[in-house]
Amino acid sequence: MRTAYDFSPLYRSMIGVDRMADLIDSAMRSEGDRSYPPYDVEKTGDDGYRITLAAAGFTAHELEITAQPNLLIVAGRKPEDEADGARQYLHRGIAARSFERKFELADYVVVKSASYDNGVLAIDLAREVPEALKPRRVEIGLADATPNMRRIPKDQAERRIA
Repeated sequence: MRTAYDFSPLYRSMIGVDRMADLIDSAMRSEGDRSYPPYDVEKTGDDGYRITLAAAGFTAHELEITAQPNLLIVAGRKPEDEADGARQYLHRGIAARSFERKFELADYVVVKSASYDNGVLAIDLAREVPEALKPRRVEIGLADATPNMRRIPKDQAERRIA
């Protein structure tokens, strides 16, 4: 059962929540078999992440990783000659069906590297905020006294000079 949420009251007072609402909506949608292939997402550092995906039965050239802004797509496709029954299995326990898994990425998260070993695909990600968007300290300067303003002297010595 799916419950619909109305995020329209948030749109009046908050900027940018439309993307968050879309993410929540897409997460609630049921699309096919979401459990294949199994995967882990781990935090490897302050700005580092790793996605580990179990892709048993696939070779490295049958896997494809596509990085787009705010989206990572991992796909696995078996060649047609294996898919049409060139082999005869008595029992098939390793699921080798084609798949496409999408991961929504936060802003400025980029793919750093990917490796495939023993049926496990590991994708390393990092958040790289551009220098222009990082917080910076702004120095406060002293304003020049305007000529029309009269300054009140601090002590008697200043009064005598004035």
